Amino acid sequence: MKINIDKDLLLDNLTTASRFTSNRFSTVASLQGILFETKNKLIHIYATNLTSYFHTTIKNPVTEEKKIAFDPKRATEFLSLLTPGIVELEVEDSQLTIRKEKTKGSFALINAADFPYPPIMKEKEEKIKTDLLKKHLPHVLFAASSEDTRPVLNGVNFLTQDEEFIMVATDGFRLSLLKMKKDDDIPQMIVPRGFLEEVSRFAKEEKEMGLAFSKEEKVVAFSFGDTRVYSRLVEGDFPPFEKVLPAESKTKVVVEKEEFLRNIRIVSVFARDVSNIVLMSFGKDGITLSPKSDQEGQNTTLQEADVEGEHQKVAFNFKYLLDFLSHVSEKKIIIEVLRPEAPVVFKIEGNKQFLHVIMPVRIQA
Repeated sequence: MKINIDKDLLLDNLTTASRFTSNRFSTVASLQGILFETKNKLIHIYATNLTSYFHTTIKNPVTEEKKIAFDPKRATEFLSLLTPGIVELEVEDSQLTIRKEKTKGSFALINAADFPYPPIMKEKEEKIKTDLLKKHLPHVLFAASSEDTRPVLNGVNFLTQDEEFIMVATDGFRLSLLKMKKDDDIPQMIVPRGFLEEVSRFAKEEKEMGLAFSKEEKVVAFSFGDTRVYSRLVEGDFPPFEKVLPAESKTKVVVEKEEFLRNIRIVSVFARDVSNIVLMSFGKDGITLSPKSDQEGQNTTLQEADVEGEHQKVAFNFKYLLDFLSHVSEKKIIIEVLRPEAPVVFKIEGNKQFLHVIMPVRIQA
């Protein structure tokens, strides 16, 4: 079998597919590779790690039906070094050869017989706007856990309450919550963080996407043009997040986001030596920031802010503060404090849909 195809088109699709391959050791060798299948004048490219699946098609006049699997790492590296233009793919015996003019590279094939295809979904696909992913998901996604100790925290919880659509994520130390008017019919589900990060990449260039949900298979699928990606849903009960949301506050602070971000970065230079802990003292003059240290008054900075209510001192892991501030683009941040050991609420001025909660660090008085 021989196929002529544009080098950059092939490289782009192989690069994307490789992000869905397994990076863990598996007895199924094909999980480290991609499936390349020709049928009905289409090239089908598949990849999976058994949690998420990738499938795209490329139009091509090839008529021979063939199915091969290979490790994409060396192939993509080889293709990236070739000049633009048409490359020839040839499959002979147990190898794939890629030729570009006087240059050629050969790559060993993997047994394609046991390659797992995406789940078969009979459910109807709904069309929804990609603004959900482009504008709103970044405010929530970063708060999901990246560790595997509690799988239910590895995803974003999508749910509907009283005609409101809700997205919430937490890792047990911080929580992001977004509520908005329900415009699209999105099912209740917990979707893995890593998969949503990939889906967000596809959404950047699109205004609309397809969404299909199978309760029976416990799978969600998103479609973007000729590409469809699937994910197994996270099973389990999401923590009752409402319980960590303070019903009141005794101190309210309004602060300029960019200056606040810069000052936290300044203090973090010294806080790295003291368990990443930053102390914030909220008073009438603003916010005094300093690392947790026995030497009072050293390595401090004063942040201008409008402070209403009681004087309070709260300790935070500065990494959570930087994470939050790096994922919001608005100019002003509102901080609501109940007491030093209670969850602290961060809001965006002018946006009542979103809030972020960070658990403070307990310190000795």
